Amino acid sequence: MGNSVSLKLFHCHEARSMRSLWLINELGLDIDVILCAFGPELRSDDYLAHHPLGRVPCLIDDELTLFESGAIAEYLCETYDNGRLWREPGHPERPQWLQWVHYAETLTVHSASLTQQAIAISDPELRSATVRKLETKRLQKAIEVLEAHLESRSYLLDSGFSAADVGVGYSLHVGGLFTDLSVFPKVYAYYNRLASRDAFKRSLPEAGAANKIYTQDNYWLAP
Repeated sequence: MGNSVSLKLFHCHEARSMRSLWLINELGLDIDVILCAFGPELRSDDYLAHHPLGRVPCLIDDELTLFESGAIAEYLCETYDNGRLWREPGHPERPQWLQWVHYAETLTVHSASLTQQAIAISDPELRSATVRKLETKRLQKAIEVLEAHLESRSYLLDSGFSAADVGVGYSLHVGGLFTDLSVFPKVYAYYNRLASRDAFKRSLPEAGAANKIYTQDNYWLAP
C-alpha cells in the first residue's frame, strides 16, 4: 500500500466496516485490520472501551477513535485523500458529496432490519412477514432514487468516482441480498462497475472465510 499511517480498523466480514475497509483500500493506506467474529469478541470489555455499542466499524488513528462509517469516510478523505475521492469545503460538488456519503446509511438501514428478521430473530414464529415486506419495499424505493439519479451519469457525482460511491456501493452490495438489483438497470450496471474495482475485491472475505458469514434462509448476511 501507499502512505504509512497509524490506522487500525476493527472489521467483520460483509458488515458496515466493509465501507471503511474499501475506502482505505481505494486510498492506498497502510492499515492494521483486526478481523472480528460476531459474538462475544465484540462484547468484551476491551472492545467496548473503543466502541460502546460493540459493533463495527471502529477506526483508531493514534489517539483518535471513530465508530460511525459516514464520519470515518469524511475523516479519512479529509486527512489522507490525494484529491480523488474527497470534495473539500468550497468545492461545487461538496453538498452533493455529503448527501450521497450519508445516503449510504439510508439504504443500509432497511437491509439491517431485514437481516434482523432473517438472522437475529432465531425463532421463526417471532419473525414478521409484514416487516420483511415493508422493509423490502422501502429498500426498493431507496434504490429507485439512485436509478433516477444515475440516468445520465456513471457515478453519483458528475465529476466521477468518489468516496460517496464507496458508501452507496456497499449498501447495494448488501441490499442485493434482499432484492433483485437487475430490476434497476442503471443501478445494476453501476454496482457492477463498482464491484469490478480492485479495492472492492480486496475488501471481500478471502476464500475459505465463509465460516465468518452468517447464513439463514438462503441468504449470506452480516448484522
